[in-house]
Amino acid sequence: MTAPFGSRQAVAIWVVGVAVYFVAVLHRSSLAVAGLLAAERFEISASQLSTFVVLQLLVYALMQVPVGLLVDRFGPRRVLLTGTLILTLAQLGFAFADNYAWAVSSRFFVGVGDAMTFVCVLRLVTSWFPAQRVPLLTQLTGVLGQLGAVAAAIPMTWALSAWGWSRAYMATAGIGVVLIVTILLVVRDSAVVRSVSGPMLGVAGIRRSLGESWEHPGTRLGFWTHFTTHFSATVLGLLWGYPFFVEGQGMSSGAAGLLLTIMVFAIIGFGPTFAWLITRWPWHRSTVVLLVIGSIAVAWTVVLAWPGGAPFWLLVVLVVICGMGGPASMIGFDLGRTSNPASRAGTATGIINQAGFIASLILAGLIGLILDWRTPDGVEGYPAEAFTWAMSAQFLLWGIGGIQIVRYRRKGRARLLRDDPERWSHQSGRSMRGGGDGPRGAA
Repeated sequence: MTAPFGSRQAVAIWVVGVAVYFVAVLHRSSLAVAGLLAAERFEISASQLSTFVVLQLLVYALMQVPVGLLVDRFGPRRVLLTGTLILTLAQLGFAFADNYAWAVSSRFFVGVGDAMTFVCVLRLVTSWFPAQRVPLLTQLTGVLGQLGAVAAAIPMTWALSAWGWSRAYMATAGIGVVLIVTILLVVRDSAVVRSVSGPMLGVAGIRRSLGESWEHPGTRLGFWTHFTTHFSATVLGLLWGYPFFVEGQGMSSGAAGLLLTIMVFAIIGFGPTFAWLITRWPWHRSTVVLLVIGSIAVAWTVVLAWPGGAPFWLLVVLVVICGMGGPASMIGFDLGRTSNPASRAGTATGIINQAGFIASLILAGLIGLILDWRTPDGVEGYPAEAFTWAMSAQFLLWGIGGIQIVRYRRKGRARLLRDDPERWSHQSGRSMRGGGDGPRGAA
């Protein structure tokens, strides 16, 4: 049962969910501005410092399917509450960490708690709002949550300088305590009951749920959509963007920071636009995705082929177009939602949500390996030529993902016509000949 759009209770529950996701992103990103302090505090090398980022992404990706199964079994409210508690305790532990092993353990659990937020919020959206509003609210959830990265960059920088390490991280942990109380008081899984429970799932049930979700071409299309659109902006924002702009393109530190900030606001700006497009023309969701992938690939081709360092205006174009990838990756969740029954919604979302983070891990690792390969011994930093080679690794992932998107779009169309030909008889004209996606599945 869904509440009418604009219902105070539905909106209040969504706002609380977005707030939890916002804080999860803040926790996830809080180390980005504390890297130098962390290296000094724990007496670690650059490679050990990068382990924090890699570990969080890896844990986040690996947790998505288990979290999806937990949401289908225990309902989003209980899983969201558990994730917020884990995040709060992990961030509190990080505040008092005084050695590398303790710090790594804390960041591990930050990744666990972070992984338990987004899937829950999307499930609450589908439970409380009518289907025609879900694409917009999914996009808004994603972009508003990502503002947590902005909060990590500005207020967290001030807090670390004004309060010091322990007090700054204790303050962020304190936000979690407020959220836990708010979840208990406000969030309900449905208008009928506070917490819903799905059927018990043994090993056979888990395998069946995963198999049925993955078997549907709409889930696979959502997976490859998230895989192919997500990684470029993520890797730029979390790890390699700053070094690429400074060492690879000769930008100043300030210019590099400005470019990354522009990319964040581009992600936010494109979200409502894409939501409108896929709500207005749901049959062409994967067409939108393919156009976005092509645009990002073309922008990178121009930048990497530019003789010498690319001009600032061209790099602005690059980050704006890369920013399209964030909202485009959200289309994957809409494809999964319309291809699976509510009982498998969490599982399908978890399968799809891991894809982009897997791709980001692969790309981040490839870039590091290629930079080391193309950098002569004894040279400080990375030469621009090495970055050209390294960033070109993206084309491999775009190629693999693009082929799979086209493949499962075709399979999805055949599945729709086989399962419900009457529903799609009115689409057998121009939309069918053009290919794309339908409002109840992926094609």
